[in-house]
Amino acid sequence: VQLQASGGGLVQAGGSLRLSCAASGLTFSSYVMGWFRRAPGKERELVARISLTGSNVYYADSVKGRFTSSRDNAKNTVYLQMNSLKPEDTAVYFCAAGMVLNRWNYWGQGTQVTVSS
Repeated sequence: VQLQASGGGLVQAGGSLRLSCAASGLTFSSYVMGWFRRAPGKERELVARISLTGSNVYYADSVKGRFTSSRDNAKNTVYLQMNSLKPEDTAVYFCAAGMVLNRWNYWGQGTQVTVSS
């Protein structure tokens, strides 16, 4: 199983980025997908969690109203659209797949997001 995240980069505060996570080696539509981030000196944080069909999405309070997650089961890909970025959003972002709510079976490598003030 591989989860390949991409789309990170350097952006100014107020800008936008779109992250993608392409999955292979699993039945993608059978997995809840999550986006996490880890900032230096901080614990890992669940940013968004999207249901099997994409109809239900949980967002952390810190990103609610600014981030949107979606998925395309035909493309085995989950997305994280990040708008109105803030310096405190700076972190390594990575995706995960789980068959049971909040129990993550597979983790991807991270993509760095840096927001300058």
